[in-house]
Amino acid sequence: MNTELLEQAKDRVTSIPVLINMVSKRVRQLNAGFRPYVRPEDPNEDRVDTALREIAQGKIIAELDFSAED
Repeated sequence: MNTELLEQAKDRVTSIPVLINMVSKRVRQLNAGFRPYVRPEDPNEDRVDTALREIAQGKIIAELDFSAED
C-alpha cells in the first residue's frame, strides 16, 4: 500500500472507518471486473492503490443519507 496515496485519500475522507469501507468496497468491485476510474501508474499496481488513487483524485466520494427511515 502506497502511504502517500493513503495520506492523500485521508485528506479527502477524514473519517478512517468510512475510508476503510470505501476502499474495501471499491477493491471488491475491481476484483469483480469493474473498470478503474483512473489509469494505473504501473501495470502491476495493487488494486488497493488504485482505489486509494481514485479516492484521492475525487473520482469516488462518500455520500451519507440520513433521511432513511427504519
